[in-house]
Amino acid sequence: KLIIVDGVFSMEGDLAPLPEIIALKKKYGATVMVDEAHGVGVFGRQGRGVCDHFGLTDEVDLIMGTFSKSLASIGGFIAADHTIIDYLRHTARTYIFSASNTPAATACALEALHILQQEPERLEALWEVTNYALKRFKEEGFEIGDTQSPIIPLYVRDLEKTFAATAMAFEAGVFINPVVPPACHPTDTLVRIALMATHTHEQVDRAVAALVGVFRKLEILK
Repeated sequence: KLIIVDGVFSMEGDLAPLPEIIALKKKYGATVMVDEAHGVGVFGRQGRGVCDHFGLTDEVDLIMGTFSKSLASIGGFIAADHTIIDYLRHTARTYIFSASNTPAATACALEALHILQQEPERLEALWEVTNYALKRFKEEGFEIGDTQSPIIPLYVRDLEKTFAATAMAFEAGVFINPVVPPACHPTDTLVRIALMATHTHEQVDRAVAALVGVFRKLEILK
């Protein structure tokens, strides 16, 4: 039995209920694999991820992630015990038939990890601006769901208006990602904001003001 779950769900920014999942693992004798693509560099001590955030790293059997998000490189990783890693080395076709990562990409990821360890103020800045943005979007009446991360969904719930909002926001100087089927249900379409530690309150305010204008023109916000 294998339970595979995202640590942070990439479309809506909510977290996996990892304590409950670990309880199920123990109850049914399962193996747990967590994808930390959106957790590394954001959650936990020194950005170690959602597993560390919940204090459950030792209870998770496989942790995978990418170097292409907070670590600003390319490639990815799987962390597990020696038995699992040896098995994957000899049986995972996607690994066997892939070329090795480049020295430059590897060095970039290593340096990003070093920065996370040595400069905790970056993580603090990310959460400060995230909490500010969440407050501002809520104040303006946006529907943002249950996000618990720097991924902020702004629900549109209309396919054509989702694409229109994306284009209009870009014209207003704000880049957002449309989320449409098959990434979501047709009634759950949204645009997605992703924050960085280097974003400022002024930039957030400008983005919120622009998006208020766009959403009102499209009659998404009243």
